[in-house]
Amino acid sequence: MSISFDLSTMFHASNAVSRSISAENPTGEKGKGAMEAPSPDGPASAMGIGWKARPYITVKGGETVVLADMEGPGIITHIWMTLGGEKFYRDLVLRFYWDGEDEPSVEVPYGDFFCNGWGVPVNVLSEPINVNPLGGFNSYWPMPFRRSARITVENTRLVDLDMLFYQIDYSLADVPKDCTYFHAQWRRQNPIPRGEEYTIVDGISGKGRFAGVYLAWGQNNNRWWGEGEVKFYIDGDTQFPTYCGTGLEDYFGGAWGFFTNDQKAYETYSAPYLGYHQLIKPDGFMSANMRHGLYRWHIRDPIFFGEDFKATVQPLGWQVNAEDKQKYLHLQDDVASTAFWYQSEPHAAFPPLPDRDVRSVTVG
Repeated sequence: MSISFDLSTMFHASNAVSRSISAENPTGEKGKGAMEAPSPDGPASAMGIGWKARPYITVKGGETVVLADMEGPGIITHIWMTLGGEKFYRDLVLRFYWDGEDEPSVEVPYGDFFCNGWGVPVNVLSEPINVNPLGGFNSYWPMPFRRSARITVENTRLVDLDMLFYQIDYSLADVPKDCTYFHAQWRRQNPIPRGEEYTIVDGISGKGRFAGVYLAWGQNNNRWWGEGEVKFYIDGDTQFPTYCGTGLEDYFGGAWGFFTNDQKAYETYSAPYLGYHQLIKPDGFMSANMRHGLYRWHIRDPIFFGEDFKATVQPLGWQVNAEDKQKYLHLQDDVASTAFWYQSEPHAAFPPLPDRDVRSVTVG
């Protein structure tokens, strides 16, 4: 039995029941949407009940809000979110809890979850993550749950987020026994210690499938920054990995440094399963070095593990050494990663989420 929903199953009848949670229907109950009475001084004051009286919520500074609390079995099929202010992209933290667990299976800053970690909105045209003008964030990662699903958002700033719009679409349906659970974890090192590999994720224990990664990569050196290899350590690998790529741009589906034909500039792209979708250039005044955004989804090229899994990437660039020869250079760059995977529960404990000052990207 399958609970997948795509073009190949559009014509199949189903016993699944469709539900949707938003500020207009915070419980997702049948026939309970658009019931809010408009405030006397609000834009719908002259319209009456049913006319967009509560399209968003306010999340106060330091507050954690439950966006969705669902009883299963079922599957989340789509999440859409937007907010009024890019400066909150790293300050809002999303957490997802499956089947009554105390520790989250997803713990990621809002922007990074949607491949927008640098606080500057950028469009993404991929299959599981789709971002549209201006900051319309969409997730199509399928997220099955059996007993319950709970989604929270924490505002770690001490100022209120005035407008958070959201919609969480899900279907109530039987979940097959072999279904695993969606997980996502965020990390950052700034700078990476010289000569060390950056760990995208480790400590994964159980049976599952690595689904992909988003990297927000900030340069702390001039010249080319993406020579390092991506490695996956699978089911007992220790010193040497089973999966070893040939370079950063290769892993993300590009080649030869993402250069244009004249090799005088970078060329960005966004495709269904991989992309180099963001390039932020210094403005020459109080601005950091170049910043890059990249994603790779292992949907058509699955990475399965049966016992354990770890992923790393090498911070490696080029230099001209004292003998005027081209040599590799250990980089000490600023790298943040969001790893996505599916696995059976229970999952291993996540490392503590870095605090706001460690997560921060200054955008106002």
